[in-house]
Amino acid sequence: MQTVCLFGTDYSAPAQVHQALKTLLQLPAYYGMNADALNDCLSEYASCPALWLRLEGPEEVVSCLRLVSRVFSDNGAEVKEL
Repeated sequence: MQTVCLFGTDYSAPAQVHQALKTLLQLPAYYGMNADALNDCLSEYASCPALWLRLEGPEEVVSCLRLVSRVFSDNGAEVKEL
């Protein structure tokens, strides 16, 4: 099973988090770079990748990571805060 690791200190804006997800998960070009689009893409997976994350960094990045975490969890992923 694939595991995605996101550390909030690696990003300065939510757009960077979504760009990382697009790259790591090889999301389609039409990925909308937001939580709703992420949910749509993850719902197509037979088995959602696990998510490990560290909630540190800029406040808007941490808020984004919390939302991303919820989307992964809603799609059946194991979510682990480091």
